[in-house]
Amino acid sequence: MQERIILGIDPGTTIMGFGLIKVVGKKMHFLQMNELDLKKYDDHYIKLKLIFERTIELIDTHNPDEIAIEAPFFGKNVQSMLKLGRAQGVAMAAGLSREIPITEYLPKKIKMAITGNGNASKEQVAKMLQSNLGLKTLPKNLDATDGLAAAVCHFYNSGRIDVGKSYSGWAAFVKQNSTESPKGTTVINLRSKK
Repeated sequence: MQERIILGIDPGTTIMGFGLIKVVGKKMHFLQMNELDLKKYDDHYIKLKLIFERTIELIDTHNPDEIAIEAPFFGKNVQSMLKLGRAQGVAMAAGLSREIPITEYLPKKIKMAITGNGNASKEQVAKMLQSNLGLKTLPKNLDATDGLAAAVCHFYNSGRIDVGKSYSGWAAFVKQNSTESPKGTTVINLRSKK
């Protein structure tokens, strides 16, 4: 029976949530969820370094076959968006450096996959995960359940055609996000294509 491990990540520069599930055949099993608390660090670059290192540690410890990551949502605060995008970027870079396929999911798509409602609250998502995975308790902060939700969303969407943006490594990432400039250099476009 085919087995695979999915690492789900909810990137953030205050708290990065993550969760791991093991898929055996067509059933998922809870492995772990936790968070990386970055509140005590003032330096944004230290936070990014810690996100990268923790993601590498998770990859090297659990050997996930795939990574599902929550895409930043568009907010009003440009600085917050920039920081969130950087956090997502370094988590993706960690996965890409180990050549693990990565799929991004919008927050609404994750909520829809878990609860059937794209506008569900964090609490509703957490309760549904608790029910579906038989979790005894939920963490105090729900960033860990958000990371777990990304992994479960990926499981539910596996085998479907439109799962979001996927990258199998640096070469694929560059190919999907670059354009040739007039001077013959390659430009990486980190903004999502409409």
